[in-house]
Amino acid sequence: MDTTNRDTVVIGAGAAGLHTARLLAARGIDHEIVDGSERVGDTWRERYRSLRLFTPRRWAELPGMRLDIGWFAYPTGVQLADYLERCATAIGSPLRLSTRVRRLSRDGDGRFRLALSSGDELVADHVVIAVGAHHVPIVPPFARDLDPAIRTVHSLDYRGPEDLAPGSVLVVGAGNSGTDLALEAAGAGHATTIAGRHPGQVPGRVDTVIGNLIAGVAIRRLRGLTLDTERGRRFAAEHRGHGVNLVRNHLSDLDRAGIRRVGRVTGVAGGRPVLDGVEASDATTVVWCTGSRPDLAFIDIADAFDAEAWPDHERGLATRVPGLAFVGLPFQYSVASPTLMGMGRDAEYVVDRIHDRAGSRAVHGRYGVTTT
Repeated sequence: MDTTNRDTVVIGAGAAGLHTARLLAARGIDHEIVDGSERVGDTWRERYRSLRLFTPRRWAELPGMRLDIGWFAYPTGVQLADYLERCATAIGSPLRLSTRVRRLSRDGDGRFRLALSSGDELVADHVVIAVGAHHVPIVPPFARDLDPAIRTVHSLDYRGPEDLAPGSVLVVGAGNSGTDLALEAAGAGHATTIAGRHPGQVPGRVDTVIGNLIAGVAIRRLRGLTLDTERGRRFAAEHRGHGVNLVRNHLSDLDRAGIRRVGRVTGVAGGRPVLDGVEASDATTVVWCTGSRPDLAFIDIADAFDAEAWPDHERGLATRVPGLAFVGLPFQYSVASPTLMGMGRDAEYVVDRIHDRAGSRAVHGRYGVTTT
């Protein structure tokens, strides 16, 4: 077993992790990134193939690293994945891929110990967890009561229309992913129903030059809704657990596609989903677009969590665990925190706080590899 000592370990090589690594590299801080995927960006490659982001190119980029698509274009999931892979190469941070952190614990001297899926371990003074907000599917408890003959798929696992059984489709969740998948199902010839509270929609069309410019204005507004302002706290309280406004898709798009809209799936009766408390759906496929959460089960540090088993932090800095930090959490500091347009600012705050220029150890400090 090899034990490597580092100043800082970043868990996750997505956009949040790369933002963090770029800042660490610029400060000359000894660090390493660990990620369970085979390639940087695989979490985006594994999303549904038709995915196209609604973050404009200029807001999706890491500083100084051009995303080579049109000025007013929006990247697809694959384009963003390949871009992040190029960014990782340019940053040049030590990177372990296909390696999961099985357990993150803390030694008596306050250092962190990371047990890796490879059998090796890392020991670090600081750990930044940037694993992404969307890894563990959330479905309602009554989902287990569905007839096994009904095909079910969560939006995290959906790739394309081949995942749908012949017959009608029920999409549960009316946010951006839900409307994307409902439109795709209808376009593939399925009678489609979408259930869920309408989250509102942005005016105009983002896929125009004017819409793209207006999107920049809206993004600045979202970045300004921070948890140290009354408006930001109110917005977070009202929207926690709910999707943001529809950005690309509008209700008129659903109507033109012949998609039926209902209020809610209220439960299951006789193995069938119940719509609005009265009607049993005849869907042969149910697509759950009901949210997801980070996978933090590897953290074996009780003080890292609050009473609701959520990271106990202030602007990403663990409140009771010095040296532990997070980047990319929902509402970490602003509405934009888990998005490409918000996580860079959060990463800068975290790195600035866990490392000051005078106190940080340089790459050629006491860190190295020992074999046990």
